[in-house]
This record gives sequence, structure tokens and C-alpha cells, in this order.
Amino acid sequence: MLKGLSGLGDLANVMKQAKELEAKMSGVQENLKNLKVVGKSGAGLVKVTAAASGEFESIEIDPSILREDEKEVVEDLLLAAVRDAQSKASDRAKQEMMDATDGLNLPSGIKLPF
Repeated sequence: MLKGLSGLGDLANVMKQAKELEAKMSGVQENLKNLKVVGKSGAGLVKVTAAASGEFESIEIDPSILREDEKEVVEDLLLAAVRDAQSKASDRAKQEMMDATDGLNLPSGIKLPF
């Protein structure tokens, strides 16, 4: 009699999962602001601290490399440390997203956040 309504249960389940996902993603985004990563270069002579959300928080440069004739070396080390921090932040964010969506039946290859 109501054959056309048989898919409503599936739709309700999808909507429920979407709300759960939205809540989890909001939590993950907030959590990423509090997770810290440290990018290093030059055997730790230059360190860049960033949140896993990608926001940079601090830069530390060992005073032993702050010489005028080493300006280019310091610039290269700083750039390397920034890139290392960015890579670590991205990896951490991906892991947090995977952990948050574990157990949800999402299609493979879906890109999050939407």
C-alpha cells in the first residue's frame, strides 16, 4: 500500500549520519586548534610550532646561527622548518578526520571537510 515510502527509513538514517558527521567535524576543527606540531630543520637549530589547523604560533632560532654572513642559511633553515610544520599539521589533521569519521559508512574517497 505505501511502497513509495519504503526508502524513507534509509533517508532518515542518512540524515542522522549527516548530523553526527557535522557535529564530529565541528569538534575535530576545534580540536585541531589545540593540537601542536613542531617543524624542525638544521638538526633542531630552527623550530616552528604550529597548531594542527595550520596556524603558526612560534619560531625559535638558535642564537649560534644568527651571524650576518649566515643570513641565507638561516632563511633556508626557516623555510625548511615551516614546510616541516605544515606537513606535520596536514598529516595530523588528516588523521583526526579519519578518526572522527571511523564507523560512519561514508563513500570511499570522500573529501572532508565538505
